[in-house]
Amino acid sequence: MSKNFEEQIEQLEKIVEELEKGELNLEDSVTKFEEGIKISKECNKTLEEAEKKITILVNQDGEITEENFES
Repeated sequence: MSKNFEEQIEQLEKIVEELEKGELNLEDSVTKFEEGIKISKECNKTLEEAEKKITILVNQDGEITEENFES
């Protein structure tokens, strides 16, 4: 089961905390960093997909209409 966005962010925060402590050896640090980059890319993809679904308000001729967001 894949994690939702919030769970991914929590996991990313834990990785950052571990790396900031400086208690990991180099190999473990690199592994955690790689894991963090992978999660970061997944979160970015999730945000991009959400952005595509957003509708924006557009003021046309004094009337506010709702249109689908197109990137």
